[in-house]
Amino acid sequence: MPAIQTTSAQQSRLRAGAALMALAGLAFVGYAAVFLALNFSGAFLELGIGPEQVDKGRAEVQAFSPQLSHYISHLHIALSGFIAATGLAIAALSWFGVRRGERWAFAATVTVTAASLAVSLPAHYPWGLATLGHLGPVYLAVLIFLAGAAMAYSGMRDMTVKAVESR
Repeated sequence: MPAIQTTSAQQSRLRAGAALMALAGLAFVGYAAVFLALNFSGAFLELGIGPEQVDKGRAEVQAFSPQLSHYISHLHIALSGFIAATGLAIAALSWFGVRRGERWAFAATVTVTAASLAVSLPAHYPWGLATLGHLGPVYLAVLIFLAGAAMAYSGMRDMTVKAVESR
């Protein structure tokens, strides 16, 4: 198989795109850290969720059912772990795979991101939990990811076209 010839512009787009994708992954890790910290603060509720969305706080839930309070806390802890793990996977796949032009890494990164958002986002809307303070940081990270994915794909696509033409 002939070597794929790449230009510096293609490499630049690929690397910049992969860097943006990795940055978005790290933004998810940061969101998870805030999510975890809020669990142990007096806020109790998630980032951007307040009394307008949930009419009971930590004290009321604790008074009603200490076990329910512990269960909610455990869900916050577990979910923050999964958000952080997903962000780390996105960052690592982007930096160590996409940046090298590995198509499998690009496909895995896009799939992981799409699957996590497809599962997690829709449930926010029926119950009025899709506040800007809550989902705004996620949407910003997604926009950064999409810009990076488009740049990286552009660089990888040009490499494929050049490889096919050189055969």
